[in-house]
This record gives sequence, structure tokens and C-alpha cells, in this order.
Amino acid sequence: MSSRLPTHITRNQVQKLLKSGKIQANGKPVKASHLVEPGEHITVEYEMPYSPTLYAENIALDIVYEDDCLIVVNKQPGLIVHPGAGNSTGTLVNALIYHCEHLSNDNGLLRPGIVHRLDKDTSGLLISAKDNRIHGNLRSQFSKRTIEKYYYALVWGRFDENKGEINAPIGRSPKNRKKFTVIDTGKPSLSLYEVVERFEFLTLVRVKLETGRTHQIRVHMTHVNHPIFGDPYYGGRNSKIITLNMRNRQLAAKLLGMLNRQALHARRLIFKHPISNEVMDLRAPMHDDFEQVLSVLREESQYV
Repeated sequence: MSSRLPTHITRNQVQKLLKSGKIQANGKPVKASHLVEPGEHITVEYEMPYSPTLYAENIALDIVYEDDCLIVVNKQPGLIVHPGAGNSTGTLVNALIYHCEHLSNDNGLLRPGIVHRLDKDTSGLLISAKDNRIHGNLRSQFSKRTIEKYYYALVWGRFDENKGEINAPIGRSPKNRKKFTVIDTGKPSLSLYEVVERFEFLTLVRVKLETGRTHQIRVHMTHVNHPIFGDPYYGGRNSKIITLNMRNRQLAAKLLGMLNRQALHARRLIFKHPISNEVMDLRAPMHDDFEQVLSVLREESQYV
């Protein structure tokens, strides 16, 4: 326990300390509404977090938008968002520290600026905040679900309908705690999808997330038997090949060799700017590996 309260503690962290009874006046827990009186002895029980060194690294960023408040990047596939066990360098956070003079610290010392995340091998739009006030505003927009998030996903199989929804609760898999699955005890999860382009054995869909569960699109598409093409975690690589004829098996194998990840891209974000209240409608092009797969599919479709 620290003998003094660190200067970097955030309002959100103070609220958590209040709720857990770790802020006391004369030995008794207090509420946020408590007015400090002369002579009161205030104590705060606060565990100093482990503070590893975060290194600034000159990693290329595809910046879609930036101002004094926030930065939005088109994250490249293969880039981990923030440091963790076994990944102290080479992350988006390391790149942001190099590029930005200031970042919020409301999400912990290992995640400066990070308001939301994308999986390592999912590409696309990601917002980072440059101070805690902006961070809190953006976090509120995410929690209230007023931020619109659209993804492009290339999935196995063909849809008979042009649009639809997947409304199924998502939770951790009881068989593999690193994976998620549709399960009755999970959190409510809703994905809306619309067909963008049809190919012989694959479909490009646009997905709007109404909730923001971990791996939501990947889990939901697998649940309806349309796993995301290339997804090694959720049945999107080789498991579907055996259902194809010989020509399409060869084409699928060729495409999987071109795309060493899930074909999932955070394409569009709509949110209100935390200061100006202006509606920001940002879009990011897909990365080369995804585009090349689509180009081959379109070329092959001419001969079917």
C-alpha cells in the first residue's frame, strides 16, 4: 500500500476505490458525496500498480484522422494493440507513444490512449484518446452504443437472403477458456449483416455491431455455419475445403496461402467528436492481403 496517492490516478480509479470502501474518513468508508470537514483524517488504501517500461517505437501508422484530442488509425493486420504477457514491444501502443506527445492513462499503465481494441489479425479503424477527459467521453459513447461500427468480412458459403441478424449470447467456451462461443449463460450479443458481394463458395458481408463482445463477429458467423475465411481459431481455414469440388478446393487453398489471418476488417466508424460534437464518419480501405484475395475471386468469377 502506498503512503501517498499518486498524481496519475484517474477519476474512474477513485470511483472504484470509493465503491470498495478503500477511501475512509476517521476509519469509516465514505461516499463520493462526502464533504471533508476540518480535522478529519482521510486514508486511501491504494495498491501501486506494476509499472513496466513502455518503449516508444517508430512503427509506421496509417493515420486516418488526428487532432489535439484523439487519433484514429487504420491498424495493419498482425499488430497487437497493447503490451501484455510476452509482448512488451512491437505493439500499437509503442507506436502511439512515439507518435503522440500525450495519451490518456485511464485504461491503465500498459494501455495509454487505448479506448477499444481489435484482435491482432483484424485490421481497420481504431480510436485512441490523448487525455483522460476525451477518453471518458469516448468510453461513454461506446458503453451507450452510440458509436456505429461496421466491418467487412469474407465468410464461407453463400447466403440466400440479402440481409439478416444474428442475436445469440456470447461467453467463454467451457472447453477452451481462450475462445468464445454462443452459450446460454453468455452476454446478449447482436450482429446485423448485409451481403455486399457473392462468389461461388464465399460471400463478402458488411456487419454492423450492435454490441461489442470479444470475437463477436467471428463467433456469430461460425454459429450460423459461415465462419470467417482464414480464421484459424473458429473453423475458417481448412475445415470447409472438403465440402468443395476439386477446382474450388484448389482455389480455396491458393487464397488461404495469400491470407494468413481472418478476412475481417473494421471498415467504418461513426461517432461524435468529444469537443466539437461534430459527427465523425471515418472509413478505412482494406489492406493489401484482403484486397488481393477479393481481386482473385472476382477474376475467377468471370470463368464460372
